[in-house]
Amino acid sequence: MRKNSPQVPSPDFRGKEEYAWIAVGSIEQIALGQGRCFLIGARQIAIFRLRSGEVYALDAVCPHRGGPLAEGLVGRDTVVCPLHALKFSLKDGRGLDNDFTVRSYPVEMRDGNLFVGLPPRDQS
Repeated sequence: MRKNSPQVPSPDFRGKEEYAWIAVGSIEQIALGQGRCFLIGARQIAIFRLRSGEVYALDAVCPHRGGPLAEGLVGRDTVVCPLHALKFSLKDGRGLDNDFTVRSYPVEMRDGNLFVGLPPRDQS
């Protein structure tokens, strides 16, 4: 976890200093226990705000059939796709009951504002 934002987990993203940090808006835009989709360049990213205060970011589209993950049921550390009930880990995007994976992104909160880290090759 970052010392500046203890409620936001910081997974081990190697080369994190190389990420471009994109501001997406206030944490207040996302209700507790829910997700919201943000368009960052051409990429749709779902940001989830758990009731515990933790915040996670994943690709917003389920790889199975394109379900909107931001509209899924959010649990302690999972999201359930609203189309076919596939479960994904919010921590790393791996399928919990399936063989699919969605990309996860580092997310930080600074003074109440959310920032998503994009790797150098995705900064368009």
